[in-house]
Amino acid sequence: MFACSFMFTPGALDDEFYRLDGEIDAFATSLEGYVGVDRWHSEDRTVRNSVYYFTDMATVKEFSAFPQHLEAKEKYAKWYDGYQIVISEVRANYGDGRLTTALNT
Repeated sequence: MFACSFMFTPGALDDEFYRLDGEIDAFATSLEGYVGVDRWHSEDRTVRNSVYYFTDMATVKEFSAFPQHLEAKEKYAKWYDGYQIVISEVRANYGDGRLTTALNT
């Protein structure tokens, strides 16, 4: 499984951002290899993090090639004051079952 963590500092988010964000999210959830997403923000809400989980790297590549995703990548400077992406392979996932996350819903 792979975790794609998208950390960003939002700037001026407009209607175009929300439209593309919704289309990208809908596409992600439609993929056969989609597992789920967890969303976090810093305590002061200045930094956000969306972690998408996919079963395999082929699905990650399919997600990254989605036309609206490519469009959003081209226009990121309009909406973000900074961003960082980390793609990690998940080797283990465990807990006591009392915390609801994308990996144990």
